[in-house]
Amino acid sequence: MKFTPLNKQRTIIIIVIAVGLLLGGLILGMGKNKSGGDAHGHAESEDHADEKNHAEPELKKGPHGGKLFSKDGYALEVTIFEQGVKPEFRLYAYKSGKQLDPGASQVSVTLDRLGRPPQVFTFVKTGDYLKGNAIVEEPHSFDVTINARHEDKPYQFSYSQEEARVAMSDEQLKQNGVQILTAGPARIKTSLQLIGEIRLNDDRTVYVVPRLAGIVESVRANAGDQVRKGQVLAIISSQSLSDQRSELLSAQKRFTLARTTYEREKMLWEEKISAEQDYLQARAAMQEAQIMAQSAQQKLAALGASATSANLTQYEIRSPIDGVITDKRISTGSVTKEDANIFVISDLSTVWVDLTVRAEDINLLKTGQKGAVKSSAFDEQDVGSVSYIGALVGEQTRSAKARLLLSNPKGIWRPGLPVNVELIAGEVDVPVAVSVDAMQTVRDWSIVFGRYDQQLEARPLELGRSDGKFVEVLKGLNAGEKYAGNNSFLIKAELGKSSASHDH
Repeated sequence: MKFTPLNKQRTIIIIVIAVGLLLGGLILGMGKNKSGGDAHGHAESEDHADEKNHAEPELKKGPHGGKLFSKDGYALEVTIFEQGVKPEFRLYAYKSGKQLDPGASQVSVTLDRLGRPPQVFTFVKTGDYLKGNAIVEEPHSFDVTINARHEDKPYQFSYSQEEARVAMSDEQLKQNGVQILTAGPARIKTSLQLIGEIRLNDDRTVYVVPRLAGIVESVRANAGDQVRKGQVLAIISSQSLSDQRSELLSAQKRFTLARTTYEREKMLWEEKISAEQDYLQARAAMQEAQIMAQSAQQKLAALGASATSANLTQYEIRSPIDGVITDKRISTGSVTKEDANIFVISDLSTVWVDLTVRAEDINLLKTGQKGAVKSSAFDEQDVGSVSYIGALVGEQTRSAKARLLLSNPKGIWRPGLPVNVELIAGEVDVPVAVSVDAMQTVRDWSIVFGRYDQQLEARPLELGRSDGKFVEVLKGLNAGEKYAGNNSFLIKAELGKSSASHDH
């Protein structure tokens, strides 16, 4: 046969088509023989009778997206459903490819987890499926044994899946500085976190008023000055004071004269020279003059003014306590009234910490209770005690006022300073607690990594009270179980590298 250019082109096309068909057949053959696995790489058995023909059991998915197991025409699809509900087993039964009435099968499922006793699930008919009688707790990492009966014939299937689990030897843990701890009882100090503000101690604060109207002659102290009790703060000139002093001097002179008269009349009466009536009149006059002098003296004392002065109008305003001048409202040459607050002096050796407490936390406070005060402006902290708890709750704020008394010998706690306060509400013994340093977050779980032989598996925890060192475990870990302590974040990082992901 003679090959023309057209014949050569046809021959080449035929050869290319033949090679393509051959390669396609090889690819399809390899796909059929390849061992099956789920989306996360966990292989499962379809039929235990076929395991001898495969290096790994083959996985099939059922119509509801679950794991499908079959034997002798009977099939069971296993799903873990968690859309809008807590995770639950839902099973679907089939016969010769057709879905069966759920009530026609009796099924039980046994889960074997690391460090846990076997958990057996029973099922009831719900709609077109069998529903498990308990929640499938996270993580969904377990060995599963399924026992089913249909038309008096038993069937058994099994599979395994891993989630949130990594293998690390003792030597690897040691190299990474991961300490293995034991969950158990602990004493936890419950605390209350509050926001407060430093205030003047009103019990040690004095508002200085002149008590006399007058003109300010001089001011000898300023705001911020440390003053001593009795120290002169200012001098004012007051006409009222001059009148008071003049009255006292007059009363004193009248008393002196009356006393002299009394003494003379007493002597004359004793010598039988004058009548007794004259003596009694002199004594009454002296007593009256004495009362007037004492009254004038007490008026000056009430004003805080001295009885004598070179200048009758001059009035000295003195500090009534040791302290710091926190406010000054007086200046030389100004006119001051008798009820004006011209100085505010506070003893800052102690201060108040005003707190706002939520209504639900009020019963946690007690007078004398200790609280740690920390500055939010600089690195300083101290301990105060609760001195006052408000009796009323605000209608709008739904909170009450409380107060701490705080020692301030160095004057570092300045009024107006915002602070954070931690009150120790009490101590409680809990049956199971873990170290706060061991806590990690995986997905939306708060977990520790339980230690089971060479395996570490996330244990989602329901937590209670905490004091910053230990946290109470309400659910998820038993007393006596081992768990990874410090540096457990390295296990979490290793978990991220593995293929143990969420699988249903």
